[in-house]
Amino acid sequence: MLGLKMATDPRWVNIVEKNIEEILVDHAFCEQKAASNAISIIVQYPHYTDLVQAMTTICKEEMEHFDLVHAKLLERDLTLGFERKDPYVNDLSEYLRRSKTNSTTEGMFVNKMLFAAMIEARSCERFKILSEQLQDEDLKSFYRGLMESEARHYTTFLGFARKYGKGINVDKCWQELLEFEAKLMEKYGKNETMHG
Repeated sequence: MLGLKMATDPRWVNIVEKNIEEILVDHAFCEQKAASNAISIIVQYPHYTDLVQAMTTICKEEMEHFDLVHAKLLERDLTLGFERKDPYVNDLSEYLRRSKTNSTTEGMFVNKMLFAAMIEARSCERFKILSEQLQDEDLKSFYRGLMESEARHYTTFLGFARKYGKGINVDKCWQELLEFEAKLMEKYGKNETMHG
């Protein structure tokens, strides 16, 4: 369903299990950044009423998820700590910044939607892995619940790219991004972070 062209290295979950604190802290900040991204989209595209409504919902959900992850940290006597850099997100952003599509207003909009869709798709895949393979039953159940909303968010962003990306072959752009992301994943899956 997600269309990802390279699966996460199966050994990633073993790396995660050695440092649950790190994955939870990184995950919390991913949720916060996703909420911030939704707010940014509202500010930049207030004229798309349905987009504003959808981003408002996503922002609320992402902050609820942040709160849930933060609660998991507190349950385990862990603290949030400071924000981590996300090289995966930076690599995706750099690729889209250089894309030819970025030369028009519509293209910039499409790239913003595809960027968010890709992050949600990869996060969904990672949540699925965690929900199926973690030894920690509490976290397995936790990630199963979160996986479903990530899948919904991914399709929401793709849908808006198609709706408002007039004159742009959104599906072609998406396939190209999927190809790039597959190559990118060759260097990720080796750290106990959500995208690392």
